[in-house]
Amino acid sequence: MAANHGGVLATLDSSKTQWYHYKAVIISGMGFFTDAYDLFCISLITKLLGRIYYHVPGSSKPGVLPPATAAAINGVALCGTLLGQLFFGLLGDRLGRKKVYGITLFLMALSSIASGLSFGSSPKAVMTTLCFFRFWLGFGIGGDYPLSATIMAEYANKKTRGSFIAAVFAMQGFGILSGGLVGMGVSAIFRSLYHAPAYSVDPLGSTPPEADYVWRIILMLGALPAVLSYYWRMKLPETARYTALVANNAEKARKDMEKVMQVEITIQETKTNKTKFGLFSKEFLRRHGLHLIGTASTWFFVDVAYYSQNLFQKEIFSAVGWLPPAKTMSALDELFKISFAQFLIAFCGTVPGYWVTVLLIDKIGRFIIQIMGFFFMTVFMLALAIPYHHWTLNKAGFLIMYGLTFFFANFGPNSTTFIVPAEIFPARLRSTCHGISAAAGKAGAIVGAFGFLYAAQNQDKSKTDAGYPAGIGIRNSLFILSGINVLGLLCTFLVPEAKGRSLEEMSRDDEEEQQDPPKSSVVESV
Repeated sequence: MAANHGGVLATLDSSKTQWYHYKAVIISGMGFFTDAYDLFCISLITKLLGRIYYHVPGSSKPGVLPPATAAAINGVALCGTLLGQLFFGLLGDRLGRKKVYGITLFLMALSSIASGLSFGSSPKAVMTTLCFFRFWLGFGIGGDYPLSATIMAEYANKKTRGSFIAAVFAMQGFGILSGGLVGMGVSAIFRSLYHAPAYSVDPLGSTPPEADYVWRIILMLGALPAVLSYYWRMKLPETARYTALVANNAEKARKDMEKVMQVEITIQETKTNKTKFGLFSKEFLRRHGLHLIGTASTWFFVDVAYYSQNLFQKEIFSAVGWLPPAKTMSALDELFKISFAQFLIAFCGTVPGYWVTVLLIDKIGRFIIQIMGFFFMTVFMLALAIPYHHWTLNKAGFLIMYGLTFFFANFGPNSTTFIVPAEIFPARLRSTCHGISAAAGKAGAIVGAFGFLYAAQNQDKSKTDAGYPAGIGIRNSLFILSGINVLGLLCTFLVPEAKGRSLEEMSRDDEEEQQDPPKSSVVESV
């Protein structure tokens, strides 16, 4: 039976940029704003949690989270995200993008509030409940990756598709920036109300009891953007490509798109959608097997490097002396300085990198940006690692070099690995394949988060954080991350360029499947 979707998809591909494109970017982007805020604000408060719940009377250093607890708090949301990407990616292809889209945002908002209300009569109980709620927060965040990317790709025209998907992802930068601002704002308010001396002056008084409210407020504020955008997310219609190509309802796709685009669409007769093969079929392996390996591996490698840097900025800043020793500050002073450092890096390197990608991706292409990003991440990490001791004496120079690694991560593979999987796979498997690629990335993030937590510890056991074994140090960790970036660069050659091409052209949706020849014909030909 023929599928009458030609006019709808052709209109989408050739449509001019309209208000509904920007509306879709804002609605989808608010999810990513929330994602980034929730994932990265935890790095602001782990030092504060250590001071509040793990203070050791008589110790010369403030309390810190035990290694296993710190690893769990940093990693559990990433584990939830990985599973959410796989689960909601599959569900998005089975049930439709719209039906699943509201669930992820609701779960994120509810879990953000619950994380701030973590309860218990002992430090272990509080950390356990915090980990439980952050797992489900990550699960909701995970669903946002394949759904937001797929929805934006299927709404956009082929000329500016890359820029619109990149703009959705770029909202992460504002989320990280806002995390730093909120951390500074909340800590500034509390330290003006509850004056506390440095730890070296009064170990117990340096962490006022009211500090327990601070980390809870920071976590709960992550629900605000999700709640504000929930109504508008639910008002978005199903994408025309899903309705026409997967649900095989071209008439509904036409009506939905006429409503949002305010144009009249003429239906044309086209060939039947030929992509009936499954994810584990020989046909998928023939057409897209290397592509999936490419998108998954490049996302894995960039996230090892990116999350290692992002989640442990405070350790890096402390190691080079950019943050004062913890004992010279009160708990709220330390939170303010860590938040300021995150804000500064995001403002100078992270956010500009995202938006340069938005401006240039449809001009120079995904492939060049990704290759260039991996290359310069390698260069700047080596530039930090080789003369490492020089940077401990030149803090301003270190900040510039460190910021440049973030700039080229975001004007590079951190953005393109999100964009490309939404463009090159068939409509009926698009969300699933994006979820698999994103989950590979989160596996890399988990490796980075857990591995760097231990690896970055000082090689001198007497200088490590309490409870940690000696590591290989920041310098050697940077060498390893440089090598990982080189692997990501090489795997980029497995991924095709999608600039200026329609989704159907990239996914080869209209091609006939190859059929294995009958055994009799094989015998005859022999």
